[in-house]
Amino acid sequence: MFEQFKKAILYTAMGKYAVVAVQLGVQAVLARILSPDEYGIVATVNVFLIFFQLLADIGIGPAIIQNKELKRSEINSIFGFSLYLSIALGILFVFLGYPISWFYGNDVFIPLSMVLGICVFFYGVLVVPQSLLLREKNFRMVNFTTVGSAIVSGVVSIVLALLGFSYYSIVLGNTAKAMTLFIVFYIKTGTSVKFKLDTAPLKKIYYFSKNQFLFNFINYFSRNLDNLLIGGTISQSALGYYDKAYTVSLYPNQVLTSLITSVIHPIMSDYVDQTEKIKQVYLRLSNLLALIGIPLSVFLFFSSEDVILFLFGNEWYGSVASLQILALSVWIQMILSSTGGVFQSGNRTDLLLLSGILSTVLNITGIVTGILLGRIEYVALFLVIAFSLNFIQANYLLMVKLFHSSLLEFAKVMINPLILAVMQLVVFYFLPVFPFLPFFNLMIKGSIFMIVWFVGLVITGEFKRIKAELKGNKQLVDK
Repeated sequence: MFEQFKKAILYTAMGKYAVVAVQLGVQAVLARILSPDEYGIVATVNVFLIFFQLLADIGIGPAIIQNKELKRSEINSIFGFSLYLSIALGILFVFLGYPISWFYGNDVFIPLSMVLGICVFFYGVLVVPQSLLLREKNFRMVNFTTVGSAIVSGVVSIVLALLGFSYYSIVLGNTAKAMTLFIVFYIKTGTSVKFKLDTAPLKKIYYFSKNQFLFNFINYFSRNLDNLLIGGTISQSALGYYDKAYTVSLYPNQVLTSLITSVIHPIMSDYVDQTEKIKQVYLRLSNLLALIGIPLSVFLFFSSEDVILFLFGNEWYGSVASLQILALSVWIQMILSSTGGVFQSGNRTDLLLLSGILSTVLNITGIVTGILLGRIEYVALFLVIAFSLNFIQANYLLMVKLFHSSLLEFAKVMINPLILAVMQLVVFYFLPVFPFLPFFNLMIKGSIFMIVWFVGLVITGEFKRIKAELKGNKQLVDK
């Protein structure tokens, strides 16, 4: 299992880092061409695009990965169903622009939805081929293709933006990305379509996919209600600022956590009857993520201004305060993002659904409270509070209900990460303000962060443990 993780994480790291590098480069260019208002329009329509992607999946992807008994002919039948569903959703999205335009009082969403209807279709039909590759643990193909599609999307978006296509440049770039992913995955898996619907394969995955879909459905609203309401109640420019801050706060997940979370379910699904092994893997992963995430949250809190100005320019200064607040939740989101794969691996999507319901209630409460107070900074603050409460309930369900253990066992793996965070807090609190350009300020602060972090790893003994794990020395690891 450890060798599988190492191989999977290697390819995933190559893919994720490359994708993030491409995205950062593209965002840095586009942010200097497009305005916050234009970004706000794209952020608004993206909320609906994500929802339709969720509807197109309906839990099929994870169910294909989890169910090892599905035959190829049955998967082809599921693909046929997915094709029909994607066509229907794509057509529906074309007409969705009319109510969206009415709600936001802006007719621009009508033509945008027509273009994105194509995007919805391709995101829907790639679900089964992509899940097949993950089921076969072909992380190399999945990640290399994802990098290629990100490059295609970036090139299309930048060229069109320079040609004056405004927000259409981002939308068309996203469509090109979805098309690229589907074409490559479809060819590589050799998936064929059974046009005659067969309900038997769908019944095999119904229980698992039902809970997975319901979780995704309610989690969607808890994660996207802020974008839906900010654009409609405060302003499109406020949504643009908030969206940039929130996007940056998610980068650590993309760069670090997603390396692990994207491979947890494909690999750990082989150990569905060994909950003790799954528990030990989760505790160790949580410890590693916290060792990085909690100190990183401190760093981002004190470096938010430099990060925003360096990435997007002075025009986006309105995002700084929101990012500073959201930075406090970076480590929480990193660990929380791994819980879904653990619930899936333990074949407990019912607990995943329960956790999602609780998360939705807490997140919506936080978002609505912030919206009523009328500032994006309040939305960010109450969302951080909601994330913190979700962190507790998710780990309670995992440790107590799934693993039949206690939260105390989980708390023990957080001790060393907290020590590292306190060291960072002391250093950055007394650090003077540097008068240089944001890039040089980040270089200095980043170097200080790495030095303090490494010293903390050595003092707590985590460095020796990680080194032993990489060498495969079990005795040293246990010690």
